Amino acid sequence: MGFGVSGATAIIFLGLFIAGGTLITTTSTTFEEVDEAHDERQEQLLDRRNTEIAVETARYNSTTGTLNLSVSNEGSTTLSVNGTTLLVDNQYESTASARVDGITATDLWEPGESMTLNLTLAEPSRVKIVTEQGVADTSDVTVT
Repeated sequence: MGFGVSGATAIIFLGLFIAGGTLITTTSTTFEEVDEAHDERQEQLLDRRNTEIAVETARYNSTTGTLNLSVSNEGSTTLSVNGTTLLVDNQYESTASARVDGITATDLWEPGESMTLNLTLAEPSRVKIVTEQGVADTSDVTVT
């Protein structure tokens, strides 16, 4: 056995050492990313469990053509006004003006607060409010 065999063996072991180091680094990074994704999913589930809303009133004024909604945040999660979706008769409505406890310039909907939505449209029969966590409440509309 000459230098060629010893040199080739050293190169093979060096290659295996480098490949093993790369494998360990990649595996470690992958496990960290999976663990972070799992933690994020658990936080989302906790937020969903702690979210509860209720449509207090859904009135349509046939004289003015306006729909007035009052929705309360009955959970323990702070919600986003912009992250809340309004469906009227299964149609997405983005033109509603929202106020949280009388304040229009806010995106925070704290627990215990009520959000009021006003919208001008044709006479609806049902409304549905959906939060950013996917929690929803549906109500029939009272026509006055």
